[in-house]
Amino acid sequence: MDKGWSEKNKRVRILIGKETTYREGIELLIEFRKEMFEQITQIVNGYPVEAFYQMPFANAKGYHSKTLSYSIWHIFRIEDIVAHALIAKDEQILVTGDYQKKIGSPIITTGNELQGQEIAEFSKKLDIRALYEYAKEVMLSTDSILSRLEYSQLKTKCSDADKKRLAESGCVSPDENAVWLIDYWCGKDICGLIKMPFSRHWIMHIEAMRRIKNKLCKNARKGVDPVAYCGFSCNHCFLGEWCGSCRTDYNVCSYATIYEDRKCPNAGCCIEKNIDGCYECSELEECTKGFYTPENDGAASAKAQAMFIRKYGKKAFLEVHDKLHMRFDFAKTQEILGQDMYEGLKILENEYNN
Repeated sequence: MDKGWSEKNKRVRILIGKETTYREGIELLIEFRKEMFEQITQIVNGYPVEAFYQMPFANAKGYHSKTLSYSIWHIFRIEDIVAHALIAKDEQILVTGDYQKKIGSPIITTGNELQGQEIAEFSKKLDIRALYEYAKEVMLSTDSILSRLEYSQLKTKCSDADKKRLAESGCVSPDENAVWLIDYWCGKDICGLIKMPFSRHWIMHIEAMRRIKNKLCKNARKGVDPVAYCGFSCNHCFLGEWCGSCRTDYNVCSYATIYEDRKCPNAGCCIEKNIDGCYECSELEECTKGFYTPENDGAASAKAQAMFIRKYGKKAFLEVHDKLHMRFDFAKTQEILGQDMYEGLKILENEYNN
């Protein structure tokens, strides 16, 4: 488990366990959930549709053996059911928002009953954007429920009537891999439900999603030129585990994700001009497109690197970065090179010649 997330989760559990710190704990939990949801947002906004039904760890044991789509569906169906059917005792967001139709899901269950290829086939049917909107609405709805809960309600348990109603609702499959959820949830009080479906369950599945997307990016980058169009080295970038590079469909470069088509203007320009990268362009020094926007802190360092590639080639460029990154991390390297593009070029040349 992510160490930082683990510590936050422990802190939340401690705080909500005491009446004097309960409200602080709920506020921390909501902020923590927002932080974790940002990971889902980045994945949804950054990857192509086919990424969401791939199973790079299909034969593994663990949550990472699923798909990205399944993981999102599973997290938020469980939360929707628990938050609304068991705690608030009102209609689920899946129903009020007509999300089953919008998402295109053939099921309303948690998906626990699905195995192997069934998960991949199920995932292909889901509209990922609609699924994301559903997940976001469920999260916000649960946050609202949490904000209204009083400490005195935490020991409340589900009644036999709740258990029967849940079983009859069809939200949990009668399959042996799923039906146990009813007894599990109904055996907990509200405090226990807060600690698992609303927090720890998120951690386990979002961490699995990170493993899936890391593997997909690694696979996408196999045999792909590690030098970005703008002149960055994908081999040394801090987004290495997130990004498949701007030369693949798994592009989550910071300047790609702010555009609807996920294409940085530098990449688009190079493709339009049919050149390998900005380092082959005669307008490089004066360019203000995309990553070279003057307001961008990384513009000078990117240009310095592109200028170096134009003069010495990619092989020399990657070797120089290997040397620099033995002493500095990515951020520091870019800071050193980014004071001025010509000064940055001199620094790279000095590294190359020494």
